Amino acid sequence: MTSRDSISRRSLLALAAAAPFASVAANNDKIPIGLELYSVRDELKKDEMGTVRAVAKMGYEDVEFYAPYYDWTPEHAKEVRKLLDDLGIKCYSTHNGPQSFSADGIQRAIDLNGIIGSRYIVLASAGRVKDLDGWKRVADMLNTGAEKMKPSGLKPGYHNHQLEFTVIGGKRPMEVLAQNTSKDVMLQLDVGHAIQTGADPVAWINQNPGRIRSLHLKDWSPDPEKGLKVLFGEGAVPWKQIFQAAETTGGVEFYLIEQEGSNYPPIETAERCLALYRKIHG
Repeated sequence: MTSRDSISRRSLLALAAAAPFASVAANNDKIPIGLELYSVRDELKKDEMGTVRAVAKMGYEDVEFYAPYYDWTPEHAKEVRKLLDDLGIKCYSTHNGPQSFSADGIQRAIDLNGIIGSRYIVLASAGRVKDLDGWKRVADMLNTGAEKMKPSGLKPGYHNHQLEFTVIGGKRPMEVLAQNTSKDVMLQLDVGHAIQTGADPVAWINQNPGRIRSLHLKDWSPDPEKGLKVLFGEGAVPWKQIFQAAETTGGVEFYLIEQEGSNYPPIETAERCLALYRKIHG
């Protein structure tokens, strides 16, 4: 696109073409809105259960646990599941390091995610990948994970940062992952990181129909003093267009607010972002 705070003409045309299908999304159940718990990571370390209760009390419908969950015992995972059930919220996905996809570690991830009721084991970072061949190996790892998870009803996902939308060797790594993984692999779109590189998130969603089943609703401002610390809805991201694309083309199943920081305390930040989401999305 020509600027980081606008969407391309191509994307607008794609959205117009998708308009006849808008009623499909309208007839579906409401898309759940959740919180990536990295947003309140310090509070979570101090009081895990209390923080989850506070998040549920705000009105969030699901939570995404990040990598430290992998060290839970099965017994603790059952305690967490009971809390989620008591609060009436879900955990649709978890964020994971490469260990959760390793030959020695994947079964542990499958077991823990099964206990807490997750649908997706998301690889949050592939670590150091030097070239496009390296990204093809990451795609192979995700495909292998999909096969191993299938008997348990789980699926893998991949979460982008800026790196995956930055061109190397003439191509963006996210394109390599999308083209070389099966449709079982969810492409979890972190909107803030994508748009920060100059990528068009609406175009990306429309180019990968049915695979953008989860989005991290992270805003971004071109103001260097704000960047990713701007609250949801107060940056340059075209949220209305993104929601339309996600719900007509992307196949979104749930949204997740993620905030890397702001001028407010983390719990207040999460509450403010939820209020802004409800105002913008409806």
